Amino acid sequence: MSEMIDAAVKALSAKLTGGFDGLAKFVITGEGAIMLDATGVRAGDDEADVTLTADADVFRAILEGDMNPTMAFMTGKLAVDGNMGLAMKLGSVLG
Repeated sequence: MSEMIDAAVKALSAKLTGGFDGLAKFVITGEGAIMLDATGVRAGDDEADVTLTADADVFRAILEGDMNPTMAFMTGKLAVDGNMGLAMKLGSVLG
């Protein structure tokens, strides 16, 4: 597992203290994937209700609060595949 994935799991775990009501996956291009669900955050690449894909710089900026997830999506920096309602819910937690 990459350092980026390890750091992202820790950062997302801190933001999602109560878990996430759904099954979401973040794919960080060139690094790996992270799963979010009711049990918490973990590295993994399982099937999900919604998959969000971005490069490491965009993902880091979203986590650090320097980039709004909705704006990242609207400008093509963040791709969303699957349940858009869950993606919006996740965006509000991260934003």
